[in-house]
Amino acid sequence: NQNNMKVRDVMATDVISLTKDTTYEEAVKKLLENNYAGFPVIDDNDKLVGYLSEKDLFRALYPSYGNYYNHPESYTDPESREAKVNELKDEPISKFMTTNPITVSPDLPILSAGAIMLAHRVHKFPVVEHGRVIGVVSREMIYHKIFDRAFNK
Repeated sequence: NQNNMKVRDVMATDVISLTKDTTYEEAVKKLLENNYAGFPVIDDNDKLVGYLSEKDLFRALYPSYGNYYNHPESYTDPESREAKVNELKDEPISKFMTTNPITVSPDLPILSAGAIMLAHRVHKFPVVEHGRVIGVVSREMIYHKIFDRAFNK
């Protein structure tokens, strides 16, 4: 029964985590190598301190809306965006990551986790138990399980 299925039943446990000191360039390489949309960021004790998404990395290439509004010409120039990548590559991801990311417990029902994802427009959550990241769960993992159970009885 889907109502009894918990996050721990669908989550991935082979989590790749980053640290706050990981550079922008290293994070981008990990993202591309693993085809992931984001990574939990942990401290030396494996405690969650943030989450770095593809969107965070991409957003860092662009200015605030105010800067864009005042100088739109400099943001439509592809060379200035490439220069921005070089400028960022050695910066620590702590500057770009989301701090206090939404997390879920491994014992949360998957339908509840799916609802939280929809409400917050987030595709993937770190799964945290006792402050430590033990997995990640994505919208795809949840819906595959729900649809698989519903249609392949």
